[in-house]
Amino acid sequence: MKNKKQQQLIYLAAASHSGTTMTAMLLGAHPDLCSVGELKAVHLGDKESYLCSCKTFIDECDFWQGVSEKMANRGQEFCVSDAGTDIRTGATPYMLRLLKPLVRSPAMERIRDGLLLLSPIWRQQLPKLQQRNADYISAIAEQARAQVVVDSSKIGIRLKYLLKNKDLDIKVIWIVRDGRGVSLAYKNPSKYADAKDPQFRGGGSGKTQESRRGVDVGAHEWVRCNQETQAVLATMDKRKWIKVHYEDICNNTEETLDQLFEFIGVESKKKRLDFKTVEHHVIGNGMRLDDSEEIKLDDRWKGQLSEDDLIKFYQVAGEYNDSLGYME
Repeated sequence: MKNKKQQQLIYLAAASHSGTTMTAMLLGAHPDLCSVGELKAVHLGDKESYLCSCKTFIDECDFWQGVSEKMANRGQEFCVSDAGTDIRTGATPYMLRLLKPLVRSPAMERIRDGLLLLSPIWRQQLPKLQQRNADYISAIAEQARAQVVVDSSKIGIRLKYLLKNKDLDIKVIWIVRDGRGVSLAYKNPSKYADAKDPQFRGGGSGKTQESRRGVDVGAHEWVRCNQETQAVLATMDKRKWIKVHYEDICNNTEETLDQLFEFIGVESKKKRLDFKTVEHHVIGNGMRLDDSEEIKLDDRWKGQLSEDDLIKFYQVAGEYNDSLGYME
């Protein structure tokens, strides 16, 4: 009996507000790739007001109805507004406590895995969760008639378990952005990390996100998320992952895309810079609902972060920011 062919998946790993939505849409504009945003799909909110990037309500979108039908053909009841693909789906309080910490050293991960295996619910649910993710990704590929699916879920704990999925062939793109830009977005996500048109914010509901507590919070999260990504990448074959800077995607778009498409294994000459013209069905960051196709570096932090903000940032993340090449 022949082994089942693995579905190709490109995983975008990054801290929040690092340019993953734009990158995913640029990649998804290639005819051999499909990006629908974050496949963990846990924060869609009210499906009655949530818009797909095609600007159709998510429960009325033909693409997502097609995905649901293809999931049904695989024996999976499915609705994207309640996808059930997150690693914490159905978790008990005991499981949630163990899944909360970020991915760390191999020794610590062995301890985590061992403790999780003490839970009969985890032992029962993990294979079902892996199968559901594999079915979901292959259903998206089938619906889009694409060879490769892009998942911009970003978080390391999801990537850790996807890498154990025997039905998936995974490559990782680690997207790094200057932590000062990320921290500004954390400070005011509605202004710096959502749709430019207020009516499309909050997934299309027009609701704005609550401001967060300060750049120190963003700096801390930025460091932790990137360090978690590094911990996962340390367990992988170096040929299966690549690091790219958000700033290079913006300033040297064609050259950077050529590099990424070569890494993925598809023809770079098919790339499309008019990425909003291509049909997309993306969920996630409000930027997906903007009409503009302008690829422009967002470095507003240079004028918007105060001296006090910068001091707080450097206290938390200055050394790490320098280590990633942001030494200005």
